Amino acid sequence: MAARGNVTGMHPCNPQGVAEKRTRSVGRIGCCLTLVLMAALLLPQAAVALESVEVERAAVASERQFDAVLEAVHHSTVSAQTGGQVIEILVDVDDFVPAGAVILRLRDREQRSAFEAAQAGLREAQVRHDEAQAEFARIRDIFERQLVPRAQFDRAEADLKAAAERLEAARARRNAAREQLDHTVVRAPFAGIVVERLVQVGETASPGQPLMRGLSLESLRAETGISQDIVNTVREQGQARVILPPGNGLPERSIAVERITVSPRADRRSHTFATRLYLEEGQQGLYPGMAVKVAFVTGEQQRLVIPRQALVHRGEVVAVYVVGADGALSLRKVRPGRAVADERIEIVAGLEAGEQVALDPIAAGIALVGQRQGGR
Repeated sequence: MAARGNVTGMHPCNPQGVAEKRTRSVGRIGCCLTLVLMAALLLPQAAVALESVEVERAAVASERQFDAVLEAVHHSTVSAQTGGQVIEILVDVDDFVPAGAVILRLRDREQRSAFEAAQAGLREAQVRHDEAQAEFARIRDIFERQLVPRAQFDRAEADLKAAAERLEAARARRNAAREQLDHTVVRAPFAGIVVERLVQVGETASPGQPLMRGLSLESLRAETGISQDIVNTVREQGQARVILPPGNGLPERSIAVERITVSPRADRRSHTFATRLYLEEGQQGLYPGMAVKVAFVTGEQQRLVIPRQALVHRGEVVAVYVVGADGALSLRKVRPGRAVADERIEIVAGLEAGEQVALDPIAAGIALVGQRQGGR
């Protein structure tokens, strides 16, 4: 009976036998997958040659940093060029205004009347000039035939010159009247933002009265005071950068400076020299009044540098994958300094000259996992 029971258990029509057979098949497949995954983890260490670079010393500019504030290069007060009642104000404080945009209108009744009168005077002067010109041409023709005396010719010539002068004067009066009329429409002298409005609708503005104050965001500069011990060095080197603090999802970054001006005299109280650093036009995300730092080049020194792409960021920790002499990988924490030329970055602590670091942190991380799996 026992033998019969065993034969019955192996029969294909027996559900229990089929289940046992499937269980054994699944087990074998699972073992194969595990071996494949272990081989994949071990493969990078054995088959992939990681590209690495040697930590080296390079000449890096030494700097002195100072606190600074950004300010607008172009800022002005728009004043009334003619008198009149303010009838419309089109912009307000903190509004952005394109160059040439209308910001304010004055009542133009008097100016328009003066312009129309000047225009009529110009037309009359033109008619008088045309008459004098025609008369002079007629007298000159008769004079050339010696039919009129010289005095009559001279008088016709003088009348023509006087008519031309009157025409020129009338044209100047028309232009002046047109300019006064144009001044009733106040326009922005440059693109920027309004920082202060000094009049209200209904007020009467007189010539020279301030109307609005504004500044341009296109051209910015950083202003700071440098100590007297480096003022000569700054003048000689003439190199600096503006450092922007991290914020708005961006890391700390720096902007090159186009021009540096240093005051020829020191402040009597702080003994510092006022210094302005002009930035390239069109900087985005920078506004007057922002606090920044400025770094002046004072010389040159040797520093450890590596390519920026070798850095690994894990939250607040910055590290690199170090490749040992035997090819073993290790993740080491470092303290980076400032960025230097050619996409390199200074390493303040954590590495020594001559060590090798992996250039591809992702590939190095996979290889390190395979290295650890192989060591178990």
